[in-house]
Amino acid sequence: MSFTLATWNINSVRLREALVIKLLKEEAPDVLCLQECKSPVDKMPRDGFAALGYDHMIANGQKGYNGVMILSRLPIREVARHDFANLGHARHIAGQLENGVIIHNHYVPAGGDKPDREINEKFGQKLDYLTDMRDDFIANPPQRAILVGDLNIAPLEDDVWSHKQLLKVVSHTPIEVAHLDETRNAGNWVDVTRADIPDGKLYSWWSYRARDWDAADKGRRLDHVWATPDIAGSAHSSRIVRHVRGWEKPSDHAPIFATFDI
Repeated sequence: MSFTLATWNINSVRLREALVIKLLKEEAPDVLCLQECKSPVDKMPRDGFAALGYDHMIANGQKGYNGVMILSRLPIREVARHDFANLGHARHIAGQLENGVIIHNHYVPAGGDKPDREINEKFGQKLDYLTDMRDDFIANPPQRAILVGDLNIAPLEDDVWSHKQLLKVVSHTPIEVAHLDETRNAGNWVDVTRADIPDGKLYSWWSYRARDWDAADKGRRLDHVWATPDIAGSAHSSRIVRHVRGWEKPSDHAPIFATFDI
């Protein structure tokens, strides 16, 4: 079985339903994981996606904030939803395909503006969320699993436009990178995107504040595709569909793709 998976922080699935439909028409992933859907599940759009063959949807939502969704042309059933760090946020959903592969879709807290949990509660929540993820992987070692989502951390020097200038900026600070590394190592996860594209600058997010995001190109790789070692070797064809960031009224993230032959 071969399937292509995509992950995308959509920044409101109701506001950008047309962009999701455009991506599904042009790129046709078998599975699309969305984050920051900003909607209760019962108000998330479905009909336009189903009309394109995406008949299966699982989601975890709330009004106005957070929210994750998995759209699929392949049968998928919900197997878990966790409230890491007990935040009361809709930030995780997991589904299992008929071949047994489990897909985890995460929206890790952004962490606010100041990288100091003593003065910024949101930064502490981010670190605690990652710690809970780590502990869960230690207690329940994942197998035949894929983890995707907006993890809100750019871990490598080439995952940001300027390593030196962003060392004290939330998303690239050493403490965040260390927490993400611990979380990934706890589940023996393989960074599929960087396994496929090991060299060079690689971004999936560009700030709305940039007047010309494309020319300035001050990006960060905040979105990730990981897989457990038992299936990571089947992954290939990773890519970031950068031009999507330039669509009309876009999300500030671009979708990431990977194909798995399992």
